[in-house]
Amino acid sequence: MAVGREDVEILKPRIDKREYRRIVLRNSLQVLLISDLDTDKCAASMNVGVGSFCDPDGLEGLAHFLEHMLFYASEKYPLEDSYSKYITEHGGSTNAFTASEMTNYYFDVNSDCFEEALDRFAQFFIKPLMSADATMREIKAVDSENQKNLLSDSWRMNQLQKHLSLESHPYHKFSTGNWDTLDVRPKAKGVDIRQELLKFYEDKYSANLMHLVVYSKESLDKIQCLVEDKFQEIRNSDRSRFQFPGQPCTSEHLQILVRAVPIKQGHKLRIVWPITPSILHYKEGPCRYLGHLIGHEGEGSVFYVLKKLGWATGLFAGEGEWTSEFSFFNVVIDLTDAGQDRMQDIVGLLFKYIQLLQQSGVCKWIFDELSAVCETGFHYQDKISPIDYVVNISSNMQIYPPKDWLVGSLLPLDFNPAIIQKILNELSPENVRIFWESKKFEGLTDKVEPWYGTAYSIEKVSSSTIQAWMSSAPNENLHLPAPNVFIPKDLSIKNAQEEVKFPVLLRKSSYSKLWYKPDTVFSTPKAYVKIDFNCPHAGNSPETEVLADLFAQLLVDYLNEYAYYARVAGLLYGISHTDSGFEVTLVGYNHKLKILLETIIDKIVKFEVKPDRFSVIKEMVIKDYQNFKFQQPYQQAMYYCSLILKDQTRSWVERLDVLPHLNVEDLTKFAPMMLSQAFLECYIAGNIEREEAETMVQHVEDVFFKGPNPICRPLFPSQFLTNRVVKLERGMNYCYSKEGLNPSDENSALVHYIQVHQDDFILNVKLQLFALVAKQPAFHELRSVEQLGYITVLMQRNDSGICGVQFIIQSTVKGPAHIDSRVEAFLKMFESKLYEMTNDEFKSNVNALIDMKLEKHKNLREESRFYWREITDGTLKFDRREAEVAALKKLTQQELIEFFNENVKVGATRKKTLSVQVHGNQHLAEYHSQKSEAVKPNTIQIDDIFSFRRSQPLYGSFRGGIGHVKL
Repeated sequence: MAVGREDVEILKPRIDKREYRRIVLRNSLQVLLISDLDTDKCAASMNVGVGSFCDPDGLEGLAHFLEHMLFYASEKYPLEDSYSKYITEHGGSTNAFTASEMTNYYFDVNSDCFEEALDRFAQFFIKPLMSADATMREIKAVDSENQKNLLSDSWRMNQLQKHLSLESHPYHKFSTGNWDTLDVRPKAKGVDIRQELLKFYEDKYSANLMHLVVYSKESLDKIQCLVEDKFQEIRNSDRSRFQFPGQPCTSEHLQILVRAVPIKQGHKLRIVWPITPSILHYKEGPCRYLGHLIGHEGEGSVFYVLKKLGWATGLFAGEGEWTSEFSFFNVVIDLTDAGQDRMQDIVGLLFKYIQLLQQSGVCKWIFDELSAVCETGFHYQDKISPIDYVVNISSNMQIYPPKDWLVGSLLPLDFNPAIIQKILNELSPENVRIFWESKKFEGLTDKVEPWYGTAYSIEKVSSSTIQAWMSSAPNENLHLPAPNVFIPKDLSIKNAQEEVKFPVLLRKSSYSKLWYKPDTVFSTPKAYVKIDFNCPHAGNSPETEVLADLFAQLLVDYLNEYAYYARVAGLLYGISHTDSGFEVTLVGYNHKLKILLETIIDKIVKFEVKPDRFSVIKEMVIKDYQNFKFQQPYQQAMYYCSLILKDQTRSWVERLDVLPHLNVEDLTKFAPMMLSQAFLECYIAGNIEREEAETMVQHVEDVFFKGPNPICRPLFPSQFLTNRVVKLERGMNYCYSKEGLNPSDENSALVHYIQVHQDDFILNVKLQLFALVAKQPAFHELRSVEQLGYITVLMQRNDSGICGVQFIIQSTVKGPAHIDSRVEAFLKMFESKLYEMTNDEFKSNVNALIDMKLEKHKNLREESRFYWREITDGTLKFDRREAEVAALKKLTQQELIEFFNENVKVGATRKKTLSVQVHGNQHLAEYHSQKSEAVKPNTIQIDDIFSFRRSQPLYGSFRGGIGHVKL
């Protein structure tokens, strides 16, 4: 491999202004340099060609464990966690992941601190330190990470597929690692895990197996000097690339039907075939073509037929896990209860569709259409954050030649029917693995997967059996999709008539408000439209809330086969239930957006309840509510926290209680009543002229409010809905304790919330600066040192403009009350750190926060979400970032200390704390003993959330009615 700069023509999107250069260092490290003069953040990602497939026998999870350990310390920077501390304090983030054949390490940081951050990062791969003490502590973090996954169906079913494969193939392995594989078993064999870790690193990590991406705002020449200076030292042992030849599935593992018991309610069918990896033919895109057709949702597709029969609520098709040696093609179908009873017919219908593809031959027009969609998607792709971009590219570098590092397999341009036919032939009854998940199999299985404890049974299913299923399957009209009318033809950029920095209120009437923000930044042929239907009759009771939810989901259901074509063409839409009604969102290419919007509006106006679809959607919503109890305990704690704080919110238990009793007639009566009064809050942004925006909203107004028999009337002033939040009392600690909803879950969780103030620029920046300064020390102490749990986070919280900070911790090792005491202990310890902070450190933190605030939006969707949040909260501070930067520049260190002493410090007289504790099955004794303990001074034990909420004062709402903004 030639060392130095290589002028390779790297294919990049037409609208991409960034510069790229490939270099190879003398240690054979391949690097891609990216210069982006507009970026606010710099980023880097190192992809190492060593993954969990390299785990030594009997040391499952070693590669993943090493990934954790490299973050701790290095010879050059020996202070533990100093890398993460530096990144966090300079506005950045850092993480890593271990895959089967690669491990990827990455970070981003404010641009003025990039050089030192990059130097610290490089030490991972030059001279890391893995102390014996840190090694033992971090095994607990790996074990905690695994504990979090044990009751996750996606992890469980993924491992079951691996389990039913060749034992000698690395695909069969358990890759996460746990206490047993990294401590108990090695000790029993006299194996020193730290020595194994060091040996693994020395033996496997070599510069020639690494690919680095560096993204900066400097010139390419400057970045090159920086990289050559920092990364030359990485040792190159000329390790040959790790190869894992052979197939994981032999005949023993094919033609099988596996029944498995999931954790959650619902039934799933996964039909899987081992295939030739499409990476070998990425220009021809065989799996993209077949996934497009088998996964299509338009008329004539498998999903359309299954949905019409009431047997399925979702279908995905495409390539699953793959390497250059093996791959799987997956079809995953979410079944209804009726579909669960028709498994054979469903598999038969799928194979009938595959037979149709065989008979139709490979269609050039379909390939060309798909290729055109992919080409437009690539060339007009939204800019994403540098950290995500570098991870994508460094992963690609291990797989593709340099010219395709950016595009990967996104552009299937070479039509080759023989290659597509080859993969299609592999989707045969002789080659199939069927995984069928349902709670109905409880008690009917005879095997258990060893790592996650999934109960399953297995039987052979012959090709003649599948032929019989095909013969007996319903005779439905399966056919290929129609040409896609939503493919955009006009990709021109419209000139914004004026330079508008912030959204403007374009029009206001008693029916609606229209906020408008033309694109003056991104220059893409895309638009963003949001229409929020505020309907006072939608949230009166648990019944009306559930009916509004069913209404929104049925609308999406009715539109699906039509709007699916828009989705394929890059025009996405959503209709979702809100606290005050429902909202319609469209985002994507603007050319055909108006057509889709008018169709959605027409469907709303002509809404009728189809009894067959009502029963399917109702069944799906019931299961969603029932599955709430299988959420992670930390998610349950966050939910209770919101329920306590947000006025007028209802519990999922109430909704689940009323849902079974609701019927077609209820929704038939409710829908016109909900739509009888409404106010529309609209936001239109992007490549749309102001006249177009006004016309769109005028059309919606005309349809709902005008004409001889309008279906909708404007709201009375008293009907405008507000979002109000409980105002906790100063100097008080509130505590809400609850048993975890899933008795099998060992994890407990704590949300320790400190409420501070209502939206105010000066107080905002003080709170944000505290959160920035405390975030990494909290992680270091509570996770790295005390090892309370893998999920350990300190973050800000904002409920409709009411600001605070929260610690979120999930743990199997300690109960929530103990964790709560450790949070308080941390705050006491942090107090001294705050006092000891030097003036330079303070200024550095302020500058880091300023840089974070001034970070530009990457794309239209990101910008629109920012402004829409201001609109829905009612705060309307579109210049928030600039105003908060001005406040930060005036902030003194003494003011930060005073803010901490008044609002955050343990025992502060103004402090308002809410501790939400969810107890897993390991910590129920603590829960029961807590109930009998005397309540501490200044502490209120919340027993009933709704009684508590009714007794508390509320903050005023920023959301007024129609008059809260002057034109």
